[in-house]
Amino acid sequence: MTAAPDAVELAARLIACKSVTPTDDGAMSVMGDALKAAGFKVHLLTQGQAPDGPVTNLIAFRGEGHPHLAFAGHSDVVPAGQGWSSDPFTPTLKDGYLVGRGAVDMKSSVAAFIAAAARYRHHKGTLSFLITGDEEGPATYGTPAIIAWLLEHDIKLDYCVVGEPTSIDTLGDTIKNGRRGSVNMWIEVPGIQGHVAYPDRAKNPIPILARIIEDLENWIIDEGDQWFQPSNLEITAIECDNKATNVIPSIAKAQLNIRFNALQKGAQLIETVRNRVNAIAPDARLKATISGEAFVTEEGVLTKKVSAAVAKNTGITPTLSTSGGTSDARFLTHLCPVIEFGLVNATMHKVDEQAAVADIQQLSRIDEDIIKAFLG
Repeated sequence: MTAAPDAVELAARLIACKSVTPTDDGAMSVMGDALKAAGFKVHLLTQGQAPDGPVTNLIAFRGEGHPHLAFAGHSDVVPAGQGWSSDPFTPTLKDGYLVGRGAVDMKSSVAAFIAAAARYRHHKGTLSFLITGDEEGPATYGTPAIIAWLLEHDIKLDYCVVGEPTSIDTLGDTIKNGRRGSVNMWIEVPGIQGHVAYPDRAKNPIPILARIIEDLENWIIDEGDQWFQPSNLEITAIECDNKATNVIPSIAKAQLNIRFNALQKGAQLIETVRNRVNAIAPDARLKATISGEAFVTEEGVLTKKVSAAVAKNTGITPTLSTSGGTSDARFLTHLCPVIEFGLVNATMHKVDEQAAVADIQQLSRIDEDIIKAFLG
């Protein structure tokens, strides 16, 4: 029987793959080979065309029947950026840390769970890996494509753990049992271009847009609930294509984002904003895109067993939280209860992204206990 891979060494091999969304650069093959050696049946799915593709996803299974525990994650990373102390795609060990793009978000987490699965091979039920190559991008051909494949093959999950970096100060201090939804909107207020010396012959859209923004800034969407903070609206850009000092512009634009809790639905928020905008400017136009709806996994079998595995290995009872941005859990929650748990997230997406070697090894032990708790 092939020996289980070392989680840190496997993470380093994945970091060496320059898998900036949606490029794979061999990451799926590295994971696939490790999973095959651990007795998994591996399926690689490549779909889509530029600019959102092609995207390669990995689906792997071991065992049969129920319970079915799935580990979900991603092998793609954001661009490295400038200012690294070493090559971001050459994994480097420095002062007890593994440094490289993806060390935290989330190649080390994927490696830790693969290593755990390789050590604990004889289990009941089904253990699966659902790894996408497009979590950091538009996800057009990412996790939604994996879900479509599962539904097509009538494969049902019972529980899912997403390996996102959820810990804040210490490994194990936080589990994400939900996420806020996110909706982006674009407002265009038309005016009539003209000379600033003759305002009666023009219509300036900027003051009108300013009134719309003031109204939206004063809007209290809700007060939150036991799991979520209040929904929040932020104006993220204001634009007016006019460089001349003596011209009243013909159009003014604003961009906004709402991070919302489970008291709201994206479509309802869009309609409310449209009504507020049109009450001030009937001829204004609104476009919107829902990135994901809010969801929460209530306390139950999944949260308790994962929390117990964390406490056993760290001595910490994790806090359940719904804070932060969106993740692919927003898709997977439609299949089964889902939570997120992983490394300390302090350096994700940053220059010199790094994960403590001791944390990666401890995370793998926690993952092994999670597998035992559901499938042992």
